[in-house]
Amino acid sequence: AAQELDTMYFCNTCGQPLCAPCREETHRAKMFARHEIVSLSKRTKDIHKKCPLHEEPYIMFSTEKKSMLCINCFRDMQGESRAHCIDIETAYMQGCQRLDQAVMAVKELQTSTREAIVLLKAMIEEVRNSASEEEAAINSLFGRMQEQLSERKKALLKAVQSQHEEKEKAFKEQLAHLASLLPTLQVHLVTCSAFLSSANKAEFLDLGYQLMERLQRIVKLPHRLRPAQTSKINSEYRAEFARCLEPLLMLSPRRSVVGSAGGIGPGIAGTNMLPGGQCSKTLMVPSCPPASDKMSAGPIVRKPTMHRYISTKVLLAEGRDTPFAEHCRNYENTYRMLQTEIQGLKDQVQELHRDLTKHHSLIKTEIMGEILQKSLQMDVQIAAHYSAVEMMRSVFEEVWEETYQRVANEQEIYE
Repeated sequence: AAQELDTMYFCNTCGQPLCAPCREETHRAKMFARHEIVSLSKRTKDIHKKCPLHEEPYIMFSTEKKSMLCINCFRDMQGESRAHCIDIETAYMQGCQRLDQAVMAVKELQTSTREAIVLLKAMIEEVRNSASEEEAAINSLFGRMQEQLSERKKALLKAVQSQHEEKEKAFKEQLAHLASLLPTLQVHLVTCSAFLSSANKAEFLDLGYQLMERLQRIVKLPHRLRPAQTSKINSEYRAEFARCLEPLLMLSPRRSVVGSAGGIGPGIAGTNMLPGGQCSKTLMVPSCPPASDKMSAGPIVRKPTMHRYISTKVLLAEGRDTPFAEHCRNYENTYRMLQTEIQGLKDQVQELHRDLTKHHSLIKTEIMGEILQKSLQMDVQIAAHYSAVEMMRSVFEEVWEETYQRVANEQEIYE
């Protein structure tokens, strides 16, 4: 192709390209003698040297219009546009520099693209490895969670069964006692009815007061008419399952709402106050021990009373004006008031018991009536206080859950 291009010509007068045979045949006549015929290769190199509009050689370059100018083009330009014109050599040097910069930028982009391709291929492999590791970790953690939950489930069911047996035994013993009391009461009622129907006035005055004293002694005996404990079996299974999963999920230890307000050790313990003032035992199950000492850990039970008392004192000493702190203040005040009144009733009962057993003195009915009346009032106050505390439980549970979720989100963001 280069050889054919060398044998090609171009007639500047005709404006037509010519091959060697055409040049000999068509431009042989004298009328073509003055035609300017040049080599096509030379013509392609010099094609841009002249302005096609004025047929004058280019001498300037306009950086504003990005075009070459001949002398006539330069003269036709306005004065402001002439300031953007430079000579051909300077324009060529500047153009080469800019082209070199563009080429270097493309080469840098090419290098960066190749590096990015290598990086992405490596990241694809890392994603596969990470997915495999994550799947293995999920399966491992899920297996350990199932194992821990299964063990805790067995412990909870065992504790529920233990509570069931204990409460049922206590209720049956009390039921047997009350069942044996009914025939005795029935005998005395029948005796009293027979005595009233058969005794005359003299016999009544002679034996009636003895019968009345006997009936009063029967009534004043300490009969357990009220259940000694509640029928509710509380295993705290939600808190226990959550506490069991804390070491595996690396969560911050959460205090259970009931029964573990002050638990520090691996076990939980607590009591629920009944409206009558009695206490019922709640579940006491150990937390999940670490794998190293799981075999040696036993069902340790610790009463949280002292720790709860100290924690409450510290909370109130901080002086923060929060809803929970206000609740603790009200609870402490009510607790002290009830404790003082109960202690007063206890002292009165002990004094009466001392008079009855040691001094063999009679107890006035008015005093016993006052004590019974105060006891009933205390029963009502304790029931009302218990209801108020239980009502606040749901409120604080929502607040604690929101706070815990917020802290967990902050920890996750921080990690």
